[in-house]
Order: sequence, then C-alpha cells, then structure tokens
Amino acid sequence: MRAPGALLLLSGLFFAVPAAATEGGSMWPDTPDARLELEALVATLDARLLSHPSATLTLEGWCRDHGLAPVAHVVARRVPGATRAPSAGQRRELAVGAEEEVVYRRVELACGGRVLSVADNWYVPARLTPAMNGLLARTDTAFGHVVADLHFTRRTLESTRLFAPLPDGWERDGLPPAGAGTIAIPAAILRHRALLYRQDGVPFSEVVETYTGAMLDFPPPPLK
Repeated sequence: MRAPGALLLLSGLFFAVPAAATEGGSMWPDTPDARLELEALVATLDARLLSHPSATLTLEGWCRDHGLAPVAHVVARRVPGATRAPSAGQRRELAVGAEEEVVYRRVELACGGRVLSVADNWYVPARLTPAMNGLLARTDTAFGHVVADLHFTRRTLESTRLFAPLPDGWERDGLPPAGAGTIAIPAAILRHRALLYRQDGVPFSEVVETYTGAMLDFPPPPLK
C-alpha cells in the first residue's frame, strides 16, 4: 500500500513529497526496541547531513551502508514544469539584486528504485561555470555532483525533524509499550534549508531538501 504524498510548509511555501517516496511500506515492528533504533537512525542521518557539504554524497553513503540499492549511486530526476520564483528573502540570502537571474530546479534524488530526497534548488547561474550550467540545464545530474569542483561549503539555515519515533519525555517516562503491527513511517522524515558557498565566500545556491521515509526502508537489526 502506498502512503499518501505529503504537503510540507516552509516559510509560507508548500513542498510536495511524492507518494512513491515511501513505496515498500514499513518493515519495523511496533516495539520499544524498534522505536529506539529508529530514533537513533534519524538522529544519525540528521547529523551526517548537517556535517557534510554535499547531501548527494551523504545519501550515497547511506544507501550503501543500508543496502538500499545494488549500486549506491544517487541520480536526480528533474520534475518537469516545476517553477518557483525566489522570494525577496531568498534574494537577500543569495546576495543578488531584483533583476539578477536565479534559476529554480526541482529534483527527486533516487538510489535504485527509492526516492530518498526531494530537493528544491534556487541557484545563481552567473556564479557557476558554463559547463556546470549546461549540465544543470540539459541533464538530470545531481546538483552536488555538478558543482563538486567548486569545493563548496554549506551553511544550514533551518533543520526540522518531521518524524518522531518516540514521544516527548520518553527519556523521563520510559519507552512506550509495544503496539500491534508495524510503525507508520511518514512520507517525509527530515527537512533542511541551506545556503551553498564558493571558496571565495560568495553564495550560489539555496536548497530545501526533504528527506523521505524511504531512507528507513530496510529491515531492523536482528535481536540479540
């Protein structure tokens, strides 16, 4: 059964996550141990993404570590017809004037058959090389791969966890009792908003990345 798509609100804008992001369903039994394991996994994933400038490479490492695909290679699938003008706030963050070109690109980042992330990206083409702009315009290559030669850095503007396997206060009140069936993992589990900078300190991209429940679509570890 496919989970419904999610509509996520950020700074007054809605970001849709496709239902296909969670295809395959949950394999995690509703037990205290499984919820504790999921809590640790989400925290680990969040920490890895926040500590690495390239979300693409982080996703490939996660895909490889957890066997989500035979080959741990992330590809970007552009969403055709997607368009969203940058807000005045985004132009200030990117340090561009009202008339300077900012290009919007929306992609689904997939490893094998699983959509692991949906990325909404506003970038300044004048701050990239012609070769990079050509690849972004003509191909589905992931943004992180295209701009890797910039050796860019990343500053997180916003980090939001959208899935809480454990209730508030569990560390004080104890783990919840076991339930029937499996744990319902939502279509979206994390969302980050960040600015990417060239080595000279000039920002060239703002990205909103929504990480899907497919990141957790693997069996829990065996009980010991």
